[in-house]
Amino acid sequence: EYLLKPISSKDMEEVFTRLHEKLDREFSEHRNMSKLFEYYEKSLPAMQEQLVGNILEGKVTGERAKQMLSSYELNLDSKYYSVAILSVDESSDNSQIREKTLKTLSLRDMAKDYLSERFDYYVVNYIENVVILFKLKDEKEIDRLLYHVDQICKMANRVLKMSVTVAVGQVADSIEMITSSYREAEHALEYRNIFGGGQVLYIKDIEPSPNEGVSLMGYDVQKLMKAVKIGHKEETEAAIQSFMKLVRETGITPYQYQLLCMELSTELMKIGRSYKLSTSQILGKRDIPLQDLHKYVSMEELESWLSTICTNLRQTLKDQRIDSTKKLTDNARQFIEDHYGDSTLSVEKVCSELNLSGAYFSTIFKREVGESFVAYLTKVRLEKAEELLRSTNKKTYEIAEEIGYTEPNYFSYVFKKAYGVSPTKYRSSLEEGHNGEE
Repeated sequence: EYLLKPISSKDMEEVFTRLHEKLDREFSEHRNMSKLFEYYEKSLPAMQEQLVGNILEGKVTGERAKQMLSSYELNLDSKYYSVAILSVDESSDNSQIREKTLKTLSLRDMAKDYLSERFDYYVVNYIENVVILFKLKDEKEIDRLLYHVDQICKMANRVLKMSVTVAVGQVADSIEMITSSYREAEHALEYRNIFGGGQVLYIKDIEPSPNEGVSLMGYDVQKLMKAVKIGHKEETEAAIQSFMKLVRETGITPYQYQLLCMELSTELMKIGRSYKLSTSQILGKRDIPLQDLHKYVSMEELESWLSTICTNLRQTLKDQRIDSTKKLTDNARQFIEDHYGDSTLSVEKVCSELNLSGAYFSTIFKREVGESFVAYLTKVRLEKAEELLRSTNKKTYEIAEEIGYTEPNYFSYVFKKAYGVSPTKYRSSLEEGHNGEE
């Protein structure tokens, strides 16, 4: 500040006020920067974990990854890498998410303590699992890595009382290939449903070569579906056993297992939906998205699951068919009751009303009612004729027309065949009996 003479007290006051305000702003900015730096220091571990997660997923790669690692003060430089995923073997039921999270944190702490003097590594909690990025000196270190993560599995079972599966990807020779090792570890973890949990799954050990993949075309899924739809219980069980025998003998990858579960559930859904069944009626009461079925039904459980689902569905279809045929015959009977007076009433008219084929309707009707459509219609008409002969003075030809016969002579013929006498004599016998009573 520069003050020009003459200087007044007011000038001095204004100058010092400005200086005071300027110093206050500088001190405030300094304090803010200190707070920001303190916040940055506290946030850095979380930011580092998020960055490593993005590198594992392949969202941050190449030069940008190196720049961000340097900016976040994170040194991942190494000649070789391998990714291991430690996963607690428990259901992902919403009620257990909190418990699983706590167990995962305990697993992480135990793994860090065990590995601290054995490996150079970086560990993150990622998608409910513990993910460890191992920095290796040479490719042969993978054997030592596998031994020690197996020890972690055993310690988790012994000390933490939990079953843990460790999935390991192959060795990567650059930071750009870390994503590949992580994807392989994820893929290896999918084999848990096939080989069981509580062990180490190294992708190189368990992944078959491309020419060794299983082909399920050797067994037609439709054979199993046919047994469910029309087979007996024994036929259905035999079809399931044949199906499982093929799968076990040929081997199957997690991807193929996922496709298999989706195909099975889709075909079962097709059958059930044709009978207007709900998903719970078809696949049971588990609230499981079909695309995730392979995650909840392990290879060991598949045969038992199929047996339960197919048996229940087969019985439900049987009950539905019984209900359906009963409803069909009830509707047919009611239609006959309402239209017996129509001389053109026929199987074709009833089938048109019920939206059925004639052959199917005739078969079902005779099986359920015990007589053919024509025989049943004739019986209904003659019962109505008998009632009219008893209760009215209508002429025979009038009664014939009222119950659907256009030819009175043919009506008399049919009536006499059923009752042994003509309609006229039948009425006369009723009148004579009535007079005798009087």
